[in-house]
Amino acid sequence: MKAFCSRLAMTATAAIMAITASAQKFQQEFGNPRKIFVETVATPNHSDSRYCLGQQATLRIVAREGGVPVEGRKVYYKTGPEMLMPAAYDSTTFVAGEALLTVGTMHEPGFLACEYWFRTAEGKTCRDLVKLAYQPEQIRTFTAMPQDFEKFWQKAVKEARKVPLEPEFWDVPDATNSKVKTQLVRLHVGKDKWLQGYLSQPTDGGKHPVVLCPPGAGSKKITPSDYFPNEGCIYLKIEIHDNDQRLPDAAYEDMRQKKCDGYMSRGMQSPDTYYYKDVYAGCVRAVDFLCSLPGWDGKNVIVTGGSQGGALTIVTAALNEKVTMCAPFYPALCDLTGFLHQRAGGWPKFFSGFYKDGRTTVADDVAVETLKYFDVVNFARLLKVPTFMSWGYNDDTCSPTSVWAAWNEITAPKLCDITPSSGHWRFPSSQEKCLRWMKSLMKAPGQ
Repeated sequence: MKAFCSRLAMTATAAIMAITASAQKFQQEFGNPRKIFVETVATPNHSDSRYCLGQQATLRIVAREGGVPVEGRKVYYKTGPEMLMPAAYDSTTFVAGEALLTVGTMHEPGFLACEYWFRTAEGKTCRDLVKLAYQPEQIRTFTAMPQDFEKFWQKAVKEARKVPLEPEFWDVPDATNSKVKTQLVRLHVGKDKWLQGYLSQPTDGGKHPVVLCPPGAGSKKITPSDYFPNEGCIYLKIEIHDNDQRLPDAAYEDMRQKKCDGYMSRGMQSPDTYYYKDVYAGCVRAVDFLCSLPGWDGKNVIVTGGSQGGALTIVTAALNEKVTMCAPFYPALCDLTGFLHQRAGGWPKFFSGFYKDGRTTVADDVAVETLKYFDVVNFARLLKVPTFMSWGYNDDTCSPTSVWAAWNEITAPKLCDITPSSGHWRFPSSQEKCLRWMKSLMKAPGQ
């Protein structure tokens, strides 16, 4: 058996090497393509992708294959409220590389989606999704704030702060150099809650702002980053499940699947037992840890992250009085009951009926009562620090409807960076804009 496995591994390795060698040969012989072969651009009849209620929207699709306009080929499309589009579809035909799609209109604030697809000359399917905004500044959340919301979280944070952090450190030589020292750290952030993270600090001996980066959804390994340390900040990039980052990849994968599957709905029978309670309080404690480091400048505390990390960014900034600014990107966990009202809700898309991570383990009325204490829109209402938020319209993970529902609840000083064509990702320019904003607000020692 060992011999067979060995031969199999050698065969797989040889195959990978052959493919890599083939790709390298192609590049050496013919060069790297600078464009994709099939190019498409979808342009709405309102260039900013924003419409008033009742206005009709169209999309002009331009498609070329190897620079040649697509001609006479069918393009299929369906339209409807985002994440709730019908199964039925319509079609039209490309003429001289262009096709005009009638998207329709909306009579309530929200997002109208259009998914289109066509076959290339080689028979491959080219597909894209475009969403258009209808008076998004009027989108309101369906989530009410419980009367004891602040009291509940003040108690949770107080209890978590009774537990000593007891940090454990392990050096990470591969992510350490003359300018940045990186360590893996494990923190005791609650009675039965630990988290791990990569702590990267400038080695110049000076005082620096601290930055916490909570993770996106899931439970995969995180990796160190020197982005913020190179900008003169102490940086802690965390994971929330206390998964041992030192495990070999195969062992880690097996462990995390058994340990973390379905965590989004675990303990939903009560706010006190819901999985995210310890996570939210744990992020607060992670900031406390950063502010205990001798290298902190005593002034600047930043939280930033995307998706689930964007949600945890808002939560942490709302609950930890030390935070001075926050920068969430396309936050999850916003307007969680949206689908119960026939409108797109935020990730994990609870009550949608079509998304695995959105399965609930209790009756809907019980889940609704619990989720009120965890819906990010209620934490957005509590924000007091300057907030930079960035998101796109074509996001089908964290719906722009749900993100706008949170954004519209923020009364703190705020700046938005909206890139309509982006999905569940950000352009480098958005990150650069965020960094400039952070630096403009940083206080120097003595201020």
